[in-house]
Amino acid sequence: MNGFLIRWLLAFALLTATYNPTQWNYVTWAGQNYMIDTAVAVLLGLLLLTGYIIYLRATLRSIGLFGMGLVSAIVAAAVWVLIDQGFMTLDSPDVKIWISLLGLSFVLGIGLSWSHVRRFLAGQFDVDDGDD
Repeated sequence: MNGFLIRWLLAFALLTATYNPTQWNYVTWAGQNYMIDTAVAVLLGLLLLTGYIIYLRATLRSIGLFGMGLVSAIVAAAVWVLIDQGFMTLDSPDVKIWISLLGLSFVLGIGLSWSHVRRFLAGQFDVDDGDD
């Protein structure tokens, strides 16, 4: 569980570093400073892209598009329950963005952790896990 938490937090950090409703994100910063700090904007963009490639490739390999859709549906249903029970409202656009970031990070965290979960539950190794 501790490994999943770390992977999920890293996915959340990647997503929020790219964009969030505050001024502290790559999209906002690069939009304002691209002409001044072009080299830094390109470097940071490439670093973020690398993070996305790692997460998306691992997620697609472990749970696939169907699994991503299923985890997304579970997250959406959980949000629906929270709204329906009165624990949460979607009055603010910022709240919608934060919930979306949490949901997407959960999908990526599950995707990156799924091989470890399957190995724990079933005792089976993936072909790529033989050296662990």
